Amino acid sequence: MPAFPWAGAQATLVGVPENHKRGEPMPPDAVDGEGPASGGGEGARILEAISALHKRLGELERLVAPDSRAAPGGGQKAIPAWKRVTRGEPRWQVAIATAVAIALQFPLPGRLVLLRPAWLLPVLQALLFTGLVVVNPRRINRESRAIRALSLSLAGILSLANAWSAGRLVAGLVRGTAGATAGPLLVSGGAIWLTNIIVFALWYWEFDRGGPAARANASRSYPDFQFVQMANPELAPPHWEPAFGDYLYLSFTNAAAFSPTDVMPLSRWAKTAMLLQSAVSIVTVVLVVARAVNILR
Repeated sequence: MPAFPWAGAQATLVGVPENHKRGEPMPPDAVDGEGPASGGGEGARILEAISALHKRLGELERLVAPDSRAAPGGGQKAIPAWKRVTRGEPRWQVAIATAVAIALQFPLPGRLVLLRPAWLLPVLQALLFTGLVVVNPRRINRESRAIRALSLSLAGILSLANAWSAGRLVAGLVRGTAGATAGPLLVSGGAIWLTNIIVFALWYWEFDRGGPAARANASRSYPDFQFVQMANPELAPPHWEPAFGDYLYLSFTNAAAFSPTDVMPLSRWAKTAMLLQSAVSIVTVVLVVARAVNILR
């Protein structure tokens, strides 16, 4: 529908013949003063004024709603890419981050790991990760319960292992049984903190609008996070859509600033997850840094 409802319709005028309203020529008697719009040349002048006004309204309509001309089907703005069905994001970003999270568990001392020997859990995670890459190596656009269960299981095991390590480290620092030297303490604390960032990025990525495959197929309309490009689409290319790198950035800034920065959580679960991540980050950073500073003194 045009921006001005009257712009595409013939105005209903008192005293103007019906055939002229339909675009047919004006009868001579209406112009000469013998028809319904009599009055000398008044009828012709009125019609010229109406035609000029109609033309001006059309120009105003194009100025006010320029997007409607470029939109498919006309009359409506184009749907942004993050709401449309897309090819799906590439696997490589999340694959690199997951591999880093698995590797960060090897520097941890044995007392901080969940299972013994220390290599057992990282190997299990690596097997799950390899299975994911094999079944969906390139574009993440296939909605499958088996693939999603595998992906969520990997994120869950990573979360459980890192939560156990963080809890053991914090308990040791509080009791005074951990952190005898600053170097190993900073390495353990840094590995746990970085893994925490990747783990929460995985959860944000897995659940925003139903996950990467659901986003690629536009299965859900309402996002759980509002990125800057969503609120200001003119600042991004037409094909922009959130990928894992955007969720990793969200997780890092939330862990470093202990609060949202330029990405806003919209749903309750997103707000709760960001609150939990900030709390874990504060406790880990404050205790580790404070203990390391005391040791260095």
